[in-house]
Amino acid sequence: MEHFSMGRIRKSAMTNVCLLLACSALLGGPVPAALQATTEEYKVKAVFLFHFAQFVEWPEASFSEEQEPLIIGVLGEDPFGSFLDEVVAGEDINGHPLTIRRFNKAEDAAACHILFMGMDGISQLRSSLEMLKDHNVLTVGDSPAFIRAGGMIRFFSENNKIRLQINPDAARASGVMISSKLLRLADISIPKS
Repeated sequence: MEHFSMGRIRKSAMTNVCLLLACSALLGGPVPAALQATTEEYKVKAVFLFHFAQFVEWPEASFSEEQEPLIIGVLGEDPFGSFLDEVVAGEDINGHPLTIRRFNKAEDAAACHILFMGMDGISQLRSSLEMLKDHNVLTVGDSPAFIRAGGMIRFFSENNKIRLQINPDAARASGVMISSKLLRLADISIPKS
């Protein structure tokens, strides 16, 4: 198993920040603080998505070939830009090269292994999650309604830190096994129907 290269991620993150600052200087203005905070927040979330691949097990049937790519998808709004692609470039998990795909419809994302759902409305979340329920997809989001809608891992901020809320029942129902190491880092939530 390849290990996470923190130096490569830091270098890539620094390159993105420098580009953002250079563009701001060329345009003659400061980078808005909210944009900087959002950009940095989603860089951290991108690294989390990469790490989830190391702490989750999928059923053997999720991969039709030994070296089939492990797909990290983004459904709906993509807050990561190119950073998510940079994080996984050249990486593999247990012989499965990581690849990123972006989707507009949930039915197109059924072949994903990890899916970040960039949507807020609970009805849209529920219908998308319902469409994916018979597939072995680890669903991730950051909407306040995500776990309640049936999602598996939700990012939330607390004391300027990214935290995780996990619904292990939703993961088990989908055939996805989340490592106890990851579960120990999270708030465990089981939504009431």
